Amino acid sequence: MLHLRIIAPDHCGADVVSLLREAVGVTHLIVHPGAAVEPAGDLVEADITREAVNDVLDDLLALGLTHDGAITMEPLDTVISDAAVRAEKDAPGDPDDAIIWEELTRRTREDATLSVTFITFLTLACLLAAVGVITDSPVTVVGAMVVGPEFGPLAGIAVGFVRRRFDLARRSAYALLIGFPIAMVVTGLAAVLGEATGTVDITDVTTADQVDFIYQVGPFSLVVAILAGAAGMLSLVSAKSAALVGVFISVTTVPAAGYAVVAATLGQWRVAAESTAQLAVNMVGIVVAGVCVLAVHRLMARRRTATTPDL
Repeated sequence: MLHLRIIAPDHCGADVVSLLREAVGVTHLIVHPGAAVEPAGDLVEADITREAVNDVLDDLLALGLTHDGAITMEPLDTVISDAAVRAEKDAPGDPDDAIIWEELTRRTREDATLSVTFITFLTLACLLAAVGVITDSPVTVVGAMVVGPEFGPLAGIAVGFVRRRFDLARRSAYALLIGFPIAMVVTGLAAVLGEATGTVDITDVTTADQVDFIYQVGPFSLVVAILAGAAGMLSLVSAKSAALVGVFISVTTVPAAGYAVVAATLGQWRVAAESTAQLAVNMVGIVVAGVCVLAVHRLMARRRTATTPDL
């Protein structure tokens, strides 16, 4: 369940309370008249099942609370209450299958922002990948996979397409189109410096047979990307962070970028091109899988709503 905290201005306080009273899946309704100072109004609190959040949020937003009031939500780990059990039974669907669209949109928007932190993490991940290629170390490559923050923007593109929030999709694409070139240029400069000073002693990246899977594009490259993208989106909408880490380890986005850079500094343009193709295949596969997962979730939610009898 989630805990709703609403600041309702005087002109719609009664409407908010009435709406929550009648909504399916809402319980533990508390009203503090005039308790809110900034913005001024009533403080209304309630617990709500995940399955019912989207409909209730749509109705609350229709009252204009984002302009004159506020809505906050936070997850509840443990709720011991018969009323809560009844609320979950009344709401159609299963809590684990429910997607809270506003929460997902705002979370992916934050993860898809081009910032100094995002570029720093992406650059560090590319540098780790390059070190893994140079030293033929799968462990280091896996570390680069975990550090890379690129799944956030990829998920943002998928959410943007499904929700028709093309501003989010553009924002996410911008983060990738700017972030990856910067990270790859920095990695390339570091590789050139290492080669010039003798720190890096490699003349052929294909001799790194422990990590050659990075640039070898094949049918399973797309299969892995699609499966990982589906698992990643499922873990994102269900807040399963442990599963999300597994997704990071399974796709070769950042490692492909690092491999391409090292190959380019050695003049092995064919390998660099194949690595870049691997990067593109993984990105496209993740986005397509994310779109499909969200579309199926939305379709199932609509069918559940359509087949639920009016109470």
